[in-house]
Amino acid sequence: MISGWRYRLAAVGGVLCLTTLAVTVSNLPIVQHAITSLPVLNNLQPETYGNGDLLDEIVTTAVVVVGALWPLFKPRPRRILDTVELSHKRVMLAATGLATIGYFDWSTRLPRTTLVASVLCLLVVIPGWFVFIRQRPRTSRRAVIVGDDATIMARLQDAATMDVVGYVAPPNPVTTPPEQATRYVTDGGDELNLRRLGGLSGLTDVLVEHDIDTVLLGFRHPDREEFFGTLAACYEHGIQAMVHRQHADGVLIADTDGSDLVRTDLEPWDLQDYILKRSFDVLFASSALLVLSPVILVIAAAIKVDSAGPVLYAQRRTASFGDTFTVYKFRSMVTGAEAETGPQISAEDAGGIDPRITRVGHVLRTTHLDEIPQLLAVLRGDMSVVGPRPERPELDADIDSTVSGWRSRWFVKPGLTGLAQINDVTGHDPQTKLRYDIEYIQNQSLAFDAKIVVRQLYQVAIDSLRFLLSRDDSDE
Repeated sequence: MISGWRYRLAAVGGVLCLTTLAVTVSNLPIVQHAITSLPVLNNLQPETYGNGDLLDEIVTTAVVVVGALWPLFKPRPRRILDTVELSHKRVMLAATGLATIGYFDWSTRLPRTTLVASVLCLLVVIPGWFVFIRQRPRTSRRAVIVGDDATIMARLQDAATMDVVGYVAPPNPVTTPPEQATRYVTDGGDELNLRRLGGLSGLTDVLVEHDIDTVLLGFRHPDREEFFGTLAACYEHGIQAMVHRQHADGVLIADTDGSDLVRTDLEPWDLQDYILKRSFDVLFASSALLVLSPVILVIAAAIKVDSAGPVLYAQRRTASFGDTFTVYKFRSMVTGAEAETGPQISAEDAGGIDPRITRVGHVLRTTHLDEIPQLLAVLRGDMSVVGPRPERPELDADIDSTVSGWRSRWFVKPGLTGLAQINDVTGHDPQTKLRYDIEYIQNQSLAFDAKIVVRQLYQVAIDSLRFLLSRDDSDE
């Protein structure tokens, strides 16, 4: 297995060299004339630059191409057609970026003939390079068990069909539950006939040193830092991560063939996509707060006039990986509404009538305006604009005890809206809500987020219009 840094150096170094070569060749007069002689490009004029300007062209092109190809620098196993397809998409993204830079900044633009020739060249050589250095998908041959629960780790060894070379765990793994444990893992590994290869902090070195292609996850709680850290290491090195079917409720899994070991299906956002998503979140939240600032003042005044109590109220909500954060909403209920009942889902979410909701609160909930203060959580980074809707920890615990796989929602940052919300599914139907949330997690992308936001804004507009029309009818 190629280590992460060796692969990255080869990928980035090759891209830089090929980009430099492509721009240099494209700047040659003979290439310029060949490009402009093509029927569809004969309206372009040959334009070559000297050494100083050529260097600027090369640096600009290299920076944009490396940024666009960032997802390909991860050492993940890919098939040839997948590698070629992703390379072509990213080269075209780089071409769009270079054209945009040329439009807004004339001083650093590439001549159109050079841009066209360079892109055509890169569309050939970049896929070829990544096919040459790619990691080929292969069947599992060498595995290591990683975890902190001796009983689960023993089950994984029993179910494994590949060569398990050892285990990575704390010095004294626990058992779950202690009274049912029949086998234990010790530092010597006698009971499992396996050697302890190290602790969790040294997992990366173990993966590279022993040429591991599969990790078997034996954690007692799949919502802890160690579990997600192991998944991140597997993703970083292009290693398959698997869990035992009996302990797969708290993780996302791919389609399985019925065997005891199932493959996890956690796909974190690429760094590039994460930056774009975070930029979108900040831009959307800040713009919305600015545009809605007059509405916010009117709502605050209406709440104070309508009933006694604060304008905002705070709640703890479940964040990524089971952590919690504080979210603020406009108060839509009477003060102390849950003092006697404790946290519970409002009857209005199921289409009923909740006597705790105030007159202004009814308007806010119908028009979704009570959600506006949550934009602050988006700016803080606790929430995203799109993602699984966060629940209160008390309700999460209740739902998790009855709905299998509910903790799978914790694998991504919670959102202001999501796929469940635009399909009118609330916490009153947690099973359906979970299905929509997992569908979003497995298909998340910036384009998918944009579609959900558009659908949500359209739904808010329709609900507000229906409310206004119903008020007009009642007045008559």
